[in-house]
Amino acid sequence: MPFRKNLSSRRGDKEKGDPLIEKTDVLSKTPLIGILCWEEGCSPRGLVQLEKLPGNSTNPETFAFPVKYCRIKGANIHTILENPCQKVLQSMIGEARKMEARGIRAITTSCGFNAVFQRELADSVSVPVFTSSLMQIPLVENMLGKHQTVGVITAKKSALTEKHLEGAGVKNRISIHIEGLEACTEWNKIFSSPTEEIDIPTVEKDVVDIARSMMKMADIGAFVLECTDLPPFADAIRETTGRPVFDFVTLTNFIYQAIKNDG
Repeated sequence: MPFRKNLSSRRGDKEKGDPLIEKTDVLSKTPLIGILCWEEGCSPRGLVQLEKLPGNSTNPETFAFPVKYCRIKGANIHTILENPCQKVLQSMIGEARKMEARGIRAITTSCGFNAVFQRELADSVSVPVFTSSLMQIPLVENMLGKHQTVGVITAKKSALTEKHLEGAGVKNRISIHIEGLEACTEWNKIFSSPTEEIDIPTVEKDVVDIARSMMKMADIGAFVLECTDLPPFADAIRETTGRPVFDFVTLTNFIYQAIKNDG
């Protein structure tokens, strides 16, 4: 399947500074959703590439409504994905409270592994918090027949623990089938060679191939993409497998519909 060339467009190439700007060009509305993101300059080169794709959580053009981004000092692949850090959690809580005070009505994060902090973040503010696309798993489970399985594709299967699933509200581990991208050479550069660029079309092909292989291993009724860098490839998965795909974007759009006020 040919890679969609528009996904590899690099919106930030002509812009200076941090591309995580506040998007306020939709009918001059104030942002209602806040996104807690990794610290600037701490992401592997491959993730920086992925962040520029339409559909990525940290590309403002992904959304048809304004969003507010906030960089969290100390938040990176090590302190969030590999070794969840309580100090970083406290920084996230502080920024979440500031967001709420400024009128943000719902708060999310730029990494699905923040599900491990779901309870602490939700308890720290009075607005809805949805840390991870994994929170859609219970909903999807209830949509499917008892013979079907939810296919979960994650950035790193070995790092996705029961605590993450519990934080996302997943109680029935039997009805989900999880596969990670660690075995994909190009994707794994994010972890093994963080200063190297990745080939985006190859990453898309590998993601689609994993989804296709999962269909052979289980009766997958729908997919949930844990990683917020994977939504740019969701349409390719839908086209190849014929299955619904839920991700960070579907969850954020759902929450926005619940909190917006067009009156």
